[in-house]
Amino acid sequence: MTLLDQMPPFAAAMAATWPPFVLHRIGPWAVGQGAGGGKRVSAAAAAGDWVPADIVQAEAAQADLGQDKLFVIWPWDTDLDAVLAARGYAKIEPVLAYMAPVSSFAPPQRMTSFPHWPPLQIACEIWAEGGLSQSRLAVMTRALGPKTAVLGRTADKPCGAAFVALHGTIAMIHAVEVRPSLRRSGAGRQILAAAAHWAAEQGADRLALAVTQANGAARALYTSLGMQPVGEYHYRVKV
Repeated sequence: MTLLDQMPPFAAAMAATWPPFVLHRIGPWAVGQGAGGGKRVSAAAAAGDWVPADIVQAEAAQADLGQDKLFVIWPWDTDLDAVLAARGYAKIEPVLAYMAPVSSFAPPQRMTSFPHWPPLQIACEIWAEGGLSQSRLAVMTRALGPKTAVLGRTADKPCGAAFVALHGTIAMIHAVEVRPSLRRSGAGRQILAAAAHWAAEQGADRLALAVTQANGAARALYTSLGMQPVGEYHYRVKV
């Protein structure tokens, strides 16, 4: 049984569709070597039975990789969360996972969104404008299985982009970015509709994504599209 097999569906889909550069098994820990791909892929996670003394193994591995002492905390990690808090680790970036059946999304309007792979240069430019680094684009390249970029278009202009990849029958959306001047134009709604339509064509039955709890505008959009919270996680970082 792999580590993905032990995770609930939303967590396994996130891990499979946005993978670390290397996942190191250190004692009871899975330590991601993120290579600039973001916090979750650069964090340590419990992957077996552990005791508090084992935490130094993960810390040493992260130091060797030149990464922060960072753990991802899933809902089942309550004991680890408490131990890390007592060791001076701060809680940061609570995240919610949302999911909905692909059948619940209306078809995208004509000429509003374009699934394609590899990403067009304009999609990469939109991601760069939103702060997405080349290292994160590299994560998309190494994700296995069916995947696509979605380019959004509104008012006859490229307006946004997203990355979608499949794990089993779940399509996971990452890197949703809409240009600030074209937000609240329905662009995000059309990008998600295109992602759901593409996913259904690939045999997926659910569309999922993760968003920080602080991003109220995005959460309101996802709720309006019928997406419901299905899980959560946060991080603990040594301060």
